[in-house]
Amino acid sequence: MLNQDSLSQLKGLKSKMEAEKEHADAVIKGTQARYGFAVLEDGREIFIPPDEMLKAFPDDKVRVCIRPTKDNKTIADIEKLLDSPLGDFTGRCVRKGKAVFVEPDLPQLKRWLFIPPHARNGVQEGDYVRCAILRHPIRDGKPQAKVLSVVGDEHTPGIENIYSMAKYHLSTAWSSASKKELEQQLAQCKPLETERRRDLTDLEFVTVDAAKTQDIDDALYAEISSDGWTLFVAIADPTAYIAPDSELHRDVAARGTSVYFHGDVLPMLPEELSQDTCALSEGSDRPALVCKIAISDTGEVGEFEFIEATVRSRAKLSYYAVDRYLNGQYDELMSHATPLEALYQVYRALRANREENGLVMENRQEFRWIMGDNKQIDRIEPYEKLLSQKLVEECMIAANRCGARFLTEHQASGPFVGHRGFRPERLGETRKFLEMHLPALAAEDASTIEGYRAIMRGLVDPANPLPLRPMVNRLLTRAELVREPTPHMGMALESYTNCTSPLRKYVDFLVHQQIKSALHGDSATLVSSETLKQLSERLSISRSATREAERWLASKYLARLNEPAGVTFKGRVIHVNSSGFNVRLDDNGLEGFVDLRKDPEKFSYDKWTATLTSTTRRFQVEHPVEVSYKGVDGENPYQSLFTLVDGCGLKPPKTDTRKESEKEKS
Repeated sequence: MLNQDSLSQLKGLKSKMEAEKEHADAVIKGTQARYGFAVLEDGREIFIPPDEMLKAFPDDKVRVCIRPTKDNKTIADIEKLLDSPLGDFTGRCVRKGKAVFVEPDLPQLKRWLFIPPHARNGVQEGDYVRCAILRHPIRDGKPQAKVLSVVGDEHTPGIENIYSMAKYHLSTAWSSASKKELEQQLAQCKPLETERRRDLTDLEFVTVDAAKTQDIDDALYAEISSDGWTLFVAIADPTAYIAPDSELHRDVAARGTSVYFHGDVLPMLPEELSQDTCALSEGSDRPALVCKIAISDTGEVGEFEFIEATVRSRAKLSYYAVDRYLNGQYDELMSHATPLEALYQVYRALRANREENGLVMENRQEFRWIMGDNKQIDRIEPYEKLLSQKLVEECMIAANRCGARFLTEHQASGPFVGHRGFRPERLGETRKFLEMHLPALAAEDASTIEGYRAIMRGLVDPANPLPLRPMVNRLLTRAELVREPTPHMGMALESYTNCTSPLRKYVDFLVHQQIKSALHGDSATLVSSETLKQLSERLSISRSATREAERWLASKYLARLNEPAGVTFKGRVIHVNSSGFNVRLDDNGLEGFVDLRKDPEKFSYDKWTATLTSTTRRFQVEHPVEVSYKGVDGENPYQSLFTLVDGCGLKPPKTDTRKESEKEKS
């Protein structure tokens, strides 16, 4: 037995150990490994060993006990679950022996979850599924999941699209409340009968779009004026049927955009509106918001007016037919020669003006995916943007510019599309880059439209020996939605917005609401910062969904092209970082990554020249390379991986200058 002194010492030691412990609330942060971290409210991150991590999921809110270890380190033990935000998720069914599991498709959750027999819902091994947690692991580290639905398997046509929709929680159906409201609106709403709507059905509007397009949201007409032209851009008016505080409006806002997958579309609006009642269909009177613009002989966008109107499209023309007509190869459109010829002249003036005074996106080879009946890529074809597509694009840009000016003049709360150009925190790095490669432009103020325009034009000067334009991509910002008029550096404009696709984009829908509110004499303050934040998040989610589906389809296509093994592809380096570089293939435009971290040679990365250099090889942006297809990246979903063909990127042999000079003397 222990004597009184020993018991007292043990009691004191226990008290000391308890005093050294700390209890706190924390959020679980997962890692690619089995361990994790407890993130405390004060910002500290405390290590959680693997055995403890079995008791929680990433993002769980828990109570932890922070204690020292024998080697004077600090770890956290999970004591209590406070909240688990993990809702339904997607994954793939796997089997181990007789046990069935789901492998979650979540970035920081790298463990299989057991599915008990009563919760399998008919799932088979290899199925893609949507699941929910049946039993949390907080008590014993043994979680269970239940199958909510089976999405499909590898043989399901379009599984790439269907699964991406499920993974990113994209809406595929309309709520019953929205359907009921829509029925009532279609039966009761008569927008063409309102007194404020002007009759413009005498103007010979035409629509120019893809031949199969049904959600036609713009029509064009132009006529000659005393000092140039008058351009009319008629835009479909879905806001005439959707009340601001309705359930249907909330459903539309939750979608944020029509999402275009290869072979599938998730429309932003119900098809009864987007393809019928609101679409600017040939021969039908439709409500529209018309932007009437004065275009000068020099392509200046002058005075403008937004009009609530009734319009009637005279013809549904395809891009292909209009392109042939403009190139003198298609006389069947002669009956529409008057508006088409005027529109062509407007296009030439607008384009020339933008090329001289603004910034025009550089041309890049485009590719078209031809899908088979199984919704897989059958082939990929290169194509050039048609003259008719450029014509429509210039007219839309002109209308969007007027939309931004209208919002500014009426002190509207956005939405504007802003683009700050170079990242503010990288302006010093930008200046250093220019001093190295374009010293004549180093003094330009990159934070101004004039300075940015001068720099970007200098970067694409054909006289530059280096591909400078793609080398600065890492220094540039993305466009963003804002409430205040903000410069759009990428176009060299004081302000910009989007208003010409309200059937497909919620940004444009919001702009229509703001414009119409101002036209009615009300305040154009319907857009809040929170609205734009939520919309930006939804647009980002939609981009992630389509990008993942595209990568998945592309990886399958490359795998087929790679049969038999040994096939190689020619491409160009499009981006370089310290780990390797991205390649775009010449024949089909598909992209993949070359990982050089495990290469036998050590590569040095130079961000100023966008190069990776070893003793024998050198790779730089825009350099040609030859690669073979390796497979997909397990850590970056469905990103294609390439390996270099032997001898690719070798430096030219060094010449012995002494021997060369001796030869010259002899």
